[in-house]
Amino acid sequence: MTKKLFWEDPYQTECEAKVVEIEGKKVRLDKTIFYAFSGGQASDKGKIGGIEVKEAIKEGKEIYYILETEPNFKVGDNVKVEIDWNRRYKIMRLHSATHIVYHFLSRKLGIKKLIGSNISENKGRIDFEYPEAVTKYIEELEREVNNFISKPTKIETFFTDEKNERRMWVCGEIKMPCGGTHVKSTDEIGKVKLKRKNIGRGKERIEIRVE
Repeated sequence: MTKKLFWEDPYQTECEAKVVEIEGKKVRLDKTIFYAFSGGQASDKGKIGGIEVKEAIKEGKEIYYILETEPNFKVGDNVKVEIDWNRRYKIMRLHSATHIVYHFLSRKLGIKKLIGSNISENKGRIDFEYPEAVTKYIEELEREVNNFISKPTKIETFFTDEKNERRMWVCGEIKMPCGGTHVKSTDEIGKVKLKRKNIGRGKERIEIRVE
Protein backbone atom coordinates (compact mmCIF):
# COMPACT_ATOMS: atom_id res chain seq x y z
CA MET A 1 0.00 0.00 0.00
CA THR A 2 1.24 3.48 -0.88
CA LYS A 3 2.48 5.34 2.20
CA LYS A 4 0.84 8.76 2.22
CA LEU A 5 3.42 11.27 3.40
CA PHE A 6 1.03 14.20 2.82
CA TRP A 7 -0.75 13.14 6.02
CA GLU A 8 2.48 13.13 8.01
CA ASP A 9 3.59 16.53 6.71
CA PRO A 10 1.34 18.41 4.25
CA TYR A 11 4.08 21.08 3.94
CA GLN A 12 6.57 18.65 2.35
CA THR A 13 7.14 19.65 -1.27
CA GLU A 14 9.36 16.82 -2.55
CA CYS A 15 10.49 13.31 -1.64
CA GLU A 16 12.31 10.27 -2.96
CA ALA A 17 10.14 7.22 -3.65
CA LYS A 18 10.62 3.74 -5.07
CA VAL A 19 8.71 2.74 -8.19
CA VAL A 20 6.72 -0.43 -7.46
CA GLU A 21 4.58 -0.73 -10.61
CA ILE A 22 4.58 0.55 -14.20
CA GLU A 23 1.94 -0.06 -16.85
CA GLY A 24 2.50 2.17 -19.87
CA LYS A 25 2.18 5.72 -18.53
CA LYS A 26 0.61 4.51 -15.26
CA VAL A 27 2.91 4.22 -12.24
CA ARG A 28 2.64 3.41 -8.54
CA LEU A 29 5.10 4.35 -5.82
CA ASP A 30 5.89 2.94 -2.37
CA LYS A 31 5.27 6.38 -0.83
CA THR A 32 4.11 9.78 -1.99
CA ILE A 33 3.51 13.43 -1.10
CA PHE A 34 1.30 13.82 -4.19
CA TYR A 35 -2.40 14.00 -3.19
CA ALA A 36 -4.97 12.34 -5.48
CA PHE A 37 -8.54 13.64 -5.79
CA SER A 38 -10.58 12.41 -2.84
CA GLY A 39 -13.26 13.76 -0.53
CA GLY A 40 -13.85 16.71 -2.84
CA GLN A 41 -10.24 17.95 -2.68
CA ALA A 42 -8.50 18.42 -6.03
CA SER A 43 -5.35 16.48 -6.89
CA ASP A 44 -1.94 18.04 -6.63
CA LYS A 45 0.04 18.95 -9.73
CA GLY A 46 3.71 18.17 -10.13
CA LYS A 47 6.33 15.74 -11.45
CA ILE A 48 7.52 12.20 -10.87
CA GLY A 49 11.02 11.44 -12.09
CA GLY A 50 11.01 14.76 -13.93
CA ILE A 51 7.84 13.86 -15.90
CA GLU A 52 4.63 15.86 -15.48
CA VAL A 53 1.76 14.02 -13.83
CA LYS A 54 -1.35 14.21 -16.00
CA GLU A 55 -3.72 12.60 -13.49
CA ALA A 56 -3.60 11.22 -9.95
CA ILE A 57 -6.09 8.45 -9.16
CA LYS A 58 -7.06 7.01 -5.78
CA GLU A 59 -8.25 3.40 -5.96
CA GLY A 60 -9.09 2.03 -2.53
CA LYS A 61 -5.98 2.65 -0.44
CA GLU A 62 -3.66 2.86 -3.45
CA ILE A 63 -2.70 5.90 -5.51
CA TYR A 64 -1.78 5.64 -9.19
CA TYR A 65 -0.31 8.35 -11.40
CA ILE A 66 -0.81 8.82 -15.12
CA LEU A 67 2.24 10.55 -16.58
CA GLU A 68 2.40 12.78 -19.65
CA THR A 69 4.83 10.36 -21.32
CA GLU A 70 5.96 6.79 -20.72
CA PRO A 71 8.64 6.85 -18.02
CA ASN A 72 12.35 6.38 -18.69
CA PHE A 73 12.70 4.80 -15.23
CA LYS A 74 11.85 1.23 -14.26
CA VAL A 75 10.34 -0.73 -11.37
CA GLY A 76 12.74 -0.67 -8.43
CA ASP A 77 14.23 2.73 -9.31
CA ASN A 78 14.15 5.61 -6.86
CA VAL A 79 12.56 8.75 -8.31
CA LYS A 80 12.05 12.33 -7.17
CA VAL A 81 8.45 13.36 -6.50
CA GLU A 82 7.72 17.11 -6.64
CA ILE A 83 4.48 19.03 -6.16
CA ASP A 84 3.38 22.53 -7.13
CA TRP A 85 3.63 24.03 -3.64
CA ASN A 86 1.78 27.27 -4.37
CA ARG A 87 -1.21 25.27 -5.60
CA ARG A 88 -1.08 22.86 -2.64
CA TYR A 89 -0.88 25.66 -0.09
CA LYS A 90 -3.83 27.53 -1.62
CA ILE A 91 -5.87 24.33 -1.50
CA MET A 92 -4.87 23.73 2.13
CA ARG A 93 -5.98 27.24 3.10
CA LEU A 94 -9.26 26.87 1.20
CA HIS A 95 -9.99 23.44 2.61
CA SER A 96 -9.58 24.60 6.21
CA ALA A 97 -11.65 27.70 5.44
CA THR A 98 -14.44 25.59 3.93
CA HIS A 99 -14.74 23.46 7.06
CA ILE A 100 -15.03 26.58 9.20
CA VAL A 101 -17.62 28.13 6.88
CA TYR A 102 -19.66 24.92 6.97
CA HIS A 103 -19.59 24.89 10.77
CA PHE A 104 -20.92 28.44 11.09
CA LEU A 105 -23.36 27.91 8.21
CA SER A 106 -24.82 24.77 9.82
CA ARG A 107 -25.09 26.48 13.18
CA LYS A 108 -26.89 29.46 11.66
CA LEU A 109 -29.25 27.69 9.26
CA GLY A 110 -29.60 24.20 10.70
CA ILE A 111 -28.72 22.53 7.41
CA LYS A 112 -30.26 19.06 7.25
CA LYS A 113 -28.76 17.77 4.01
CA LEU A 114 -25.36 18.51 2.45
CA ILE A 115 -25.45 17.77 -1.28
CA GLY A 116 -21.76 18.11 -1.99
CA SER A 117 -18.54 20.05 -1.59
CA ASN A 118 -15.42 20.69 -3.62
CA ILE A 119 -12.03 22.27 -3.03
CA SER A 120 -10.01 23.49 -6.01
CA GLU A 121 -7.05 25.82 -6.31
CA ASN A 122 -9.27 28.86 -6.80
CA LYS A 123 -12.27 28.28 -4.55
CA GLY A 124 -14.16 25.97 -2.26
CA ARG A 125 -17.87 25.35 -2.48
CA ILE A 126 -20.62 23.92 -0.29
CA ASP A 127 -23.89 22.69 -1.83
CA PHE A 128 -26.88 22.02 0.42
CA GLU A 129 -30.64 21.79 0.51
CA TYR A 130 -32.41 24.89 1.84
CA PRO A 131 -35.93 26.22 1.15
CA GLU A 132 -34.94 29.85 0.50
CA ALA A 133 -32.09 31.96 -0.85
CA VAL A 134 -29.36 32.47 1.75
CA THR A 135 -28.17 35.81 0.33
CA LYS A 136 -29.35 37.72 3.41
CA TYR A 137 -27.10 35.62 5.65
CA ILE A 138 -23.88 35.94 3.64
CA GLU A 139 -22.57 39.21 5.09
CA GLU A 140 -23.08 38.12 8.70
CA LEU A 141 -21.69 34.64 8.01
CA GLU A 142 -18.58 36.10 6.38
CA ARG A 143 -18.04 38.38 9.36
CA GLU A 144 -18.38 35.50 11.84
CA VAL A 145 -15.96 33.29 9.90
CA ASN A 146 -13.32 36.02 9.55
CA ASN A 147 -13.64 36.91 13.22
CA PHE A 148 -13.01 33.27 14.14
CA ILE A 149 -9.96 32.77 11.89
CA SER A 150 -8.41 36.12 12.91
CA LYS A 151 -7.71 34.64 16.34
CA PRO A 152 -4.95 32.07 15.80
CA THR A 153 -6.40 28.64 16.53
CA LYS A 154 -4.49 25.40 16.09
CA ILE A 155 -5.70 22.97 13.42
CA GLU A 156 -5.03 19.27 13.91
CA THR A 157 -5.58 16.25 11.68
CA PHE A 158 -5.17 12.65 12.79
CA PHE A 159 -6.32 9.07 12.32
CA THR A 160 -9.42 7.82 14.07
CA ASP A 161 -9.08 4.45 12.30
CA GLU A 162 -5.65 4.00 10.71
CA LYS A 163 -6.42 0.58 9.20
CA ASN A 164 -9.32 2.01 7.20
CA GLU A 165 -7.64 5.39 6.68
CA ARG A 166 -10.30 7.39 8.48
CA ARG A 167 -9.12 10.76 9.71
CA MET A 168 -10.43 13.71 11.71
CA TRP A 169 -9.99 17.48 11.36
CA VAL A 170 -10.16 19.53 14.57
CA CYS A 171 -10.05 23.31 15.08
CA GLY A 172 -11.08 24.52 18.51
CA GLU A 173 -14.59 23.19 19.13
CA ILE A 174 -15.07 22.25 15.46
CA LYS A 175 -14.60 18.59 14.50
CA MET A 176 -15.20 17.00 11.11
CA PRO A 177 -14.14 13.75 9.42
CA CYS A 178 -11.62 14.61 6.67
CA GLY A 179 -8.73 12.97 4.84
CA GLY A 180 -7.51 16.09 3.06
CA THR A 181 -4.54 18.40 3.59
CA HIS A 182 -4.79 21.47 5.84
CA VAL A 183 -2.87 24.37 7.31
CA LYS A 184 -1.70 24.18 10.94
CA SER A 185 -3.44 27.33 12.19
CA THR A 186 -6.32 29.60 11.25
CA ASP A 187 -3.99 32.59 10.89
CA GLU A 188 -2.58 30.99 7.72
CA ILE A 189 -5.95 31.06 5.98
CA GLY A 190 -6.19 34.78 5.21
CA LYS A 191 -9.41 36.72 4.68
CA VAL A 192 -12.43 34.70 3.57
CA LYS A 193 -14.86 36.00 0.93
CA LEU A 194 -18.24 34.32 0.41
CA LYS A 195 -20.66 34.32 -2.50
CA ARG A 196 -24.07 32.70 -2.85
CA LYS A 197 -25.14 30.94 -6.05
CA ASN A 198 -28.50 29.55 -7.10
CA ILE A 199 -28.14 25.97 -8.35
CA GLY A 200 -31.84 25.08 -8.51
CA ARG A 201 -35.03 25.20 -6.51
CA GLY A 202 -34.50 24.19 -2.91
CA LYS A 203 -30.73 24.02 -3.43
CA GLU A 204 -28.10 26.56 -2.42
CA ARG A 205 -24.39 26.94 -3.06
CA ILE A 206 -21.87 29.03 -1.16
CA GLU A 207 -18.52 29.67 -2.80
CA ILE A 208 -15.46 30.35 -0.65
CA ARG A 209 -12.36 32.27 -1.66
CA VAL A 210 -9.37 33.36 0.39
CA GLU A 211 -7.25 36.50 0.03
